[in-house]
Amino acid sequence: MMAVNLKGRDLICTQDWSVEELEATLELGAKMKKERYSEEHAAILRHKTFMLMFYNSSLRTRQSFEAAATELGGHAQFLETKNLRLKSKTQSGEVMKDTAGVMSRYGVGIGIRILEDSVEKYGDGDKFLRDFADVATVPIISMAHDMFHPCQGLADVMGMRESIGDTRGKTLLQIWGYSPMVRSWSSVQESIVINSRLGMNVRMAYPEGFEIDPDVIETTKANCAAAGTTFEVTHDQDAAYDGVDVVYSRHWMHPKRYELGREGEQELSAKHKDWRATTERMARTHDAAFIHPMPIDRGNEADDAVCDAERSIIYDVAENRLHAQKAIMALTMG
Repeated sequence: MMAVNLKGRDLICTQDWSVEELEATLELGAKMKKERYSEEHAAILRHKTFMLMFYNSSLRTRQSFEAAATELGGHAQFLETKNLRLKSKTQSGEVMKDTAGVMSRYGVGIGIRILEDSVEKYGDGDKFLRDFADVATVPIISMAHDMFHPCQGLADVMGMRESIGDTRGKTLLQIWGYSPMVRSWSSVQESIVINSRLGMNVRMAYPEGFEIDPDVIETTKANCAAAGTTFEVTHDQDAAYDGVDVVYSRHWMHPKRYELGREGEQELSAKHKDWRATTERMARTHDAAFIHPMPIDRGNEADDAVCDAERSIIYDVAENRLHAQKAIMALTMG
């Protein structure tokens, strides 16, 4: 495995790590998947505890992190923030410095999940994580926040490489899919950032008006320029599928989500119910793999026939959360 030193490092967005560090993590994740119950990895976190702070509920995130800690010989402690005494604008309590300081004495790392519905405005979740990391003395890992989802991004890359081989020079279609489930930008923005960084062409497709963070777009363009690949945006749903190697169909919220409110967002999205991954559209691709971070809104974001097709890797990607996170924990906390 390539030599990197990630001991004590935070992971809030993959853009914060070098390409070499990301590749080393992916390499170790693949090794840990192949040798899942090897004694070589079973004591990396022996007698050590990883803290899980959840502002938002989850299925895969909690299960995969708890399983990862167990398989590394450690323990994951689940914490719902409503049961903590954190000071906020609406309640008195303990300041962040004291919370982070004490938690750092108990565990070897802290994962935090804080999505769009738990903050007042876009970017507050990212700021919270970075402020927490400034005062904590152990690694802080984003378990998805309002801007990025680095663990999902690494799992996506693992799944794509297992399915289509070397992803460099291949084309990822990041396409908006209709859903009444109002979803943050985190997984989508992480996807285009990490895959452009690792040498993929990126094509984004969405109904006009559903743009994402312009700073993330500029970062993605710069990544593509550095890698010698292309970045493009289209509002033609059908043509977007032409010749791509991976299709990632997922709903993401409107830029005015916080002004519109949840119901207003749903009304806007409902005008584009035809934006859906179908068998006919997938036939226009280059035998593309289909991925989604889940939970997937079947019948809206994608048809059942697409979700369950031979080229669908949604379960592989979900499983890879476990292996990618084991690698992250081993390298930063082991």
